[in-house]
Amino acid sequence: MFNLYIPTKVLFGCGQLNNLHKQTMPGKKALIVVSNGKSVKVNGYLSRTEEQLHQAGAETFLFDKIEANPLHTTVTAGGHYAAQVKADFLVALGGGSVLDAAKGIAVVAANGGDVWDYVTNGTGKGKAIAAKPLPILAIPTTAGTGSETDMGGVITNRETREKTPIKDLSLFPQVAVIDPELMLTVPPRFTAYQGFDALFHNIEGYIANKASDMSEMIALTAIEHLAAYLPRAVADGTDLEAREKVAFASYLGGVEMVVCSTVSEHSLEHSLSAFHQELPHGAGLIMLSEAYFTYFIEHHACDERFVRLAKALGKVDAAVPTDFISALKTLQQACGVAELKMSDYGIVPDEFPEMARIAKSAMAFLFASDRIPLSEADVVEIYENAYR
Repeated sequence: MFNLYIPTKVLFGCGQLNNLHKQTMPGKKALIVVSNGKSVKVNGYLSRTEEQLHQAGAETFLFDKIEANPLHTTVTAGGHYAAQVKADFLVALGGGSVLDAAKGIAVVAANGGDVWDYVTNGTGKGKAIAAKPLPILAIPTTAGTGSETDMGGVITNRETREKTPIKDLSLFPQVAVIDPELMLTVPPRFTAYQGFDALFHNIEGYIANKASDMSEMIALTAIEHLAAYLPRAVADGTDLEAREKVAFASYLGGVEMVVCSTVSEHSLEHSLSAFHQELPHGAGLIMLSEAYFTYFIEHHACDERFVRLAKALGKVDAAVPTDFISALKTLQQACGVAELKMSDYGIVPDEFPEMARIAKSAMAFLFASDRIPLSEADVVEIYENAYR
């Protein structure tokens, strides 16, 4: 059994940004949302996007303040700025943080207030989204989150140390332009981090208790693509075939989260990067992965599924669940990320009990997708086993 609703028009493939101007624009005033870095500017992606929008008859404004793991204060400011310039649609140009932030900006622009007013998890106020959010055109420049095709945007509250999504059916992007040519300049390390985020979306979906024939088909296809092509994309960023295959797998990860769900590994990581905002999300997932999945294997949560995952990762002779851990470590080594350490980001074990508590509250809904229950003590144990 599954439900599938994705109202996003997708333009996928090399050169697709050049077709943006041919699309029906949802308004006349576009606020382009980008990061507080320089990549989309120096690589020409911003100017190309502006040109496409101008060809389509839209006036453009720029909000260039989104940080990695976007803060609710920044997202709220973006919403107020969109209202100030009277933007009637958004163009999210950047990585997952930009795409996620745009969803919160779209809500605040139409409804006012603070974006945390509309968050339904943790300390969010759960206020109804009364006015329709601004439409979003999503143009990812990285391959990892799949946020271009789902209805949620993950936002961090630094004061409460929570990282959790704002979600609503109205937040699916209207159009997604997935052009792998925009990903050629992503450095190797971040290519790996983002690729593993996509990988874990699909691995987690495959072991979730909500898995279906549909979600399994999507997940295994994505995992096989990433196992084959992510090391190539990391080794040679100009390998366009590899970039395209990784981008496709990332897109499938977004679909996977719509038709199924991730599991609590993402809850655990959100606490890590909520406490330490400089920690890239994908890096945090990599740090947790061996200890996290070993816990589920040792408790025989779904032995046959871990064997199948090992085969999807390329270990064709897999016969026992622990072969999945071996295959995962092999892929991490091939991508140069096997030696990541929490301590390098200032994480200390004394934080684990509070991280576990917040993970179980701000991201409680993903624990419901686990095949076996995890207590706060179990979460602390996983953190401790992952720590180095």
